[in-house]
Amino acid sequence: MSAVSATPKRTSVRKVPTQARAKERFERILDAARSLIEESGSEHLKMSDVAARAGVPIGSVYQYFPDKAAIIITLAERIMELVHDGLAQAMGEVTCLKEGEQALKSTLMAYYQLFLAEPVARDIWFGIQADKTLNVLDIEDSRANGQIVFRTLKKFTPKKDWKRLETASFLIMQLTGMAVRLAISVDRKEGDRIMAVYQDMIRRELIAVTSES
Repeated sequence: MSAVSATPKRTSVRKVPTQARAKERFERILDAARSLIEESGSEHLKMSDVAARAGVPIGSVYQYFPDKAAIIITLAERIMELVHDGLAQAMGEVTCLKEGEQALKSTLMAYYQLFLAEPVARDIWFGIQADKTLNVLDIEDSRANGQIVFRTLKKFTPKKDWKRLETASFLIMQLTGMAVRLAISVDRKEGDRIMAVYQDMIRRELIAVTSES
């Protein structure tokens, strides 16, 4: 599951569009890839199919993306940015420890709901561990999101516990993705129970090292 813009820098796109027409074509390509992944999965994604679905020449696809992995990474980055922005907004409004706990809970559940509703997100995240680049991005994203949580909650934490809080924040952000992937892999009732238990684990670890002052 990044107030400093610590979202991983995009490294997958060969050329970033700047003009309106080019941006529109770029988004059509991504939309086409998203719909194809939803239909058949990312393992069956082909650049030629993306071009046909987007209604653009195959050369236009390669103009922006060197291969299908670049498309998938870009879609993953979009999801990471969405989660990052939601977390940054939620934690940015925190004024006390209780609000921090609630912000974490609401962000976690929004993350869970996103994966329940988005087949493309599920497909990409299930393949993270098998793709070295995606795995690195995932870890960087967890570290950046952990910093958001740390910067917010350290205001309510004794200074002697800041290092533990920082480490716990990073770890929990990384484990959140794993918990959500597990929850969406089982039936919905069991998945909901898994998320409820995970929320309680977060509360026990993060809130245990904090103290209102």
